[in-house]
Amino acid sequence: MKKLVLILTALISLNGFAQRRGGEKLSPEQMATLSTKKMTLALDLNESQQAKVYELNLENASKRLSKQTELKALRASDDRKKPTKDEQFAMQSAMLDHQIAQKAKMEAILNKDQFTKWEKMQQQQKRKMIKKEGPRKGRNQR
Repeated sequence: MKKLVLILTALISLNGFAQRRGGEKLSPEQMATLSTKKMTLALDLNESQQAKVYELNLENASKRLSKQTELKALRASDDRKKPTKDEQFAMQSAMLDHQIAQKAKMEAILNKDQFTKWEKMQQQQKRKMIKKEGPRKGRNQR
């Protein structure tokens, strides 16, 4: 009986945590504002740089949100098919082109020291994402 009560209590509490995780999503403006403030603190941006970085962050947040909505709609549809190799190549190529353009825009906005610091932040963020994802299927494990 005690075990049953403990199991029920654990399930109820886990259910409560799971429901809270979803929460309200931030708008692109809110995401851009928060991202710009974090960058201002980390890179000591002046007001002109803040305005330019905000516009860039707003553009990125809007694109990211529309892409997420598009992917959700694709997943919800009945015809869940994997992209062809050509489609995968096109998506990866477009993503890398976007990253190259972002890097060039940031280099134009920031001074040399700030840009170097920003690049290090980007690499740390990449490592964090890779660590969070963990090993994927098909990858060689070391």
